[in-house]
Amino acid sequence: MSARIYLLGAGAFAVGTSAYVVSGVLPDVSSELHVSLTAAGQLATAFSLSYAIGAPILSTLTGRWERRTLLIAALVLAALGNLIAALAVNYPILIVGRIVAAFGAAVYTPAATLFATSLMPPEKRGRAVAIVFGGLTFALVLGVPAGTLLGPTLGYKGVFALISAVAVLVAIAERGVLPKVEAPPVVSLRERFAGVADRRVQIILAMTVLAVLAAFTVYIYIVPLLKHTAGLTGKVTSLLLLMYGVGAVIGNFLGGRITDRFGSLRTLFVLMAAITVVLATLDVTLTTAVGAGAALVVWGMLTWAFNPPVQSLLMELGGGLLISLNASAIYLGAGLSAVVGGLVIQTLGVGYLPVLASALSLVVVGLVYLLWRDSSLQQVEELERDEGIYVTATAD
Repeated sequence: MSARIYLLGAGAFAVGTSAYVVSGVLPDVSSELHVSLTAAGQLATAFSLSYAIGAPILSTLTGRWERRTLLIAALVLAALGNLIAALAVNYPILIVGRIVAAFGAAVYTPAATLFATSLMPPEKRGRAVAIVFGGLTFALVLGVPAGTLLGPTLGYKGVFALISAVAVLVAIAERGVLPKVEAPPVVSLRERFAGVADRRVQIILAMTVLAVLAAFTVYIYIVPLLKHTAGLTGKVTSLLLLMYGVGAVIGNFLGGRITDRFGSLRTLFVLMAAITVVLATLDVTLTTAVGAGAALVVWGMLTWAFNPPVQSLLMELGGGLLISLNASAIYLGAGLSAVVGGLVIQTLGVGYLPVLASALSLVVVGLVYLLWRDSSLQQVEELERDEGIYVTATAD
């Protein structure tokens, strides 16, 4: 596989780390800026909602840009956002930095995906896209633990400054290595949202929002939750978060293969049922370091196996434009999770987060069952198995 593809993956790692690292530095932000843990959690909301709203709009506005120029501009914008966060002297400026960084990520991710496919022959495009999105997965594996580990030493400002420097270095490398690629045909906002009129698509996007909301309502506040349930902090917490990330990598790998064998709807039903059980039992499994490690690995595997079957269904129903909307749905769910989780913490306490999350997950199980009863989607399942359709990542 071309080194250029791995360079695109490095860019995805930079913007992905910008998204995920905030969960690892929440206590530092809360302490240094003298804001509540709930308010600190809204940094994730600002990033995620800005990504969800910005992705389709910015992709449309920059549709005519030459692709290498667009990638570099996106990385520079992400670097600028993280630099603003590093230099922020108060909470509002820190929020602005998160929004700017999110806009950079919203432009980079779909553009890098299409750039990767343009560099490879058709039979290798799936692997090229997987490498680009592997950067996002490794951002999860390393980003949050790195924030937890480096936060006490560098401070949250130093962590954001480091991410900014990485983004700049990747931008410089891409400027020197990547070829120029002309823009693809422009897609209007109206065309991007046309598929949402389909009731089946509406249910699938709702499933994505609720499933991500269930997962991230707990994950964003996992550091204080681990302290609450088992008194775990510092390096032990970093190791546990790394274990979750390892589970996520395994789950992303296995999710597509399970989908290929059993079909999207069967896979989704079993996954969401299992996720519901894991979330409902976190108040027991997170009481010891060993139990927490086992639970986080399994939870990471199940959660990150969710996306491949969802994307497989959407590809059959409408192709790449629906996949792009699914990416916005993912970040919408992530953005809402900090708000919802914050309300739970303020009213009931951090220990009630798994209870809410398991209830939301159970709703998703019901939506999967509703789709399962749709005869047209049963035909899609048959087509998937006949043609071996499986999509590993998001496309613009």
